[in-house]
Amino acid sequence: MISQKYLKEMMEIFKKLVKSGSIVRGIVTKNTKDKPRSFFDNIDKWAKEEGASGLAYFTIEKDNDLSGKGPVGKFFSSEAINEILSISSAEIGDSVFFACGKEKDIEKILSLARQKIAKDLNLIDENSFAFCWVIDYPMFERDEISKKIKFSHNPFSMPQGDINNLDLSKPLELKAFQYDIVCNGIELSSGAIRNHKPELMYKLFEISGYDKKTVDEKFSGMINALSFGAPPHGGIAPGIDRIVMLLADEKNIREVTMFPMNQNAQDLMMKAPSHVNEEQLKELGLSIKKK
Repeated sequence: MISQKYLKEMMEIFKKLVKSGSIVRGIVTKNTKDKPRSFFDNIDKWAKEEGASGLAYFTIEKDNDLSGKGPVGKFFSSEAINEILSISSAEIGDSVFFACGKEKDIEKILSLARQKIAKDLNLIDENSFAFCWVIDYPMFERDEISKKIKFSHNPFSMPQGDINNLDLSKPLELKAFQYDIVCNGIELSSGAIRNHKPELMYKLFEISGYDKKTVDEKFSGMINALSFGAPPHGGIAPGIDRIVMLLADEKNIREVTMFPMNQNAQDLMMKAPSHVNEEQLKELGLSIKKK
């Protein structure tokens, strides 16, 4: 049993986290009012094993007024639960799992929790392929530690919109021409439209703290090539091994990779890495300095 003292402490922690700039996100499970307590507690236990502080939960009930059934349900007034119903489209008889913390941490644990809960409730159709295009990537994001703005993914992508009238004063609102295709939660292909304009590239890199000299030094080959007038271009790279993994109904890509490596980056079938002789080193202009 969870003690009243623990529940009060947990609610106080939630309040402090929200005040410090953290967010609250939740997952609604439909018509789970008759699920045993063990179902909910196992989800909370699993979240802690994943490194989170746990997942609070309650089931929405109604006698005369709305109420929450569960360890933290009593801390929510009927007005608060009614607001949750409005925000989440939950209904009486549904349950709500929620967590509080920094946005990236919450997104990560709730993404995993959604899969865990769906699996436990047998909601996943294992015999279908569900495809999804992921578009409208943010061009930049703010680093949570340094608080500086940095590229969120591919720094060489073209930003969306009229490139002659981009509002660079609001970099966090810029979207990039980047795209992924996902099937059953597995990324199959990733691509982008290339930024082929050096002057625009300089401006975007400047937002992330790179001056023109640094860009020229680090990416001289690309800058030189694009300066000759490259046309607009882009592409996408399919992961054939990931497609085969889905078709073969394997859970680990190592099962379909021709020469998989172990955790020490060794290919036991090819016996790699192997000893390198002096002639090979000389041919490549390399030498080994032993400590």
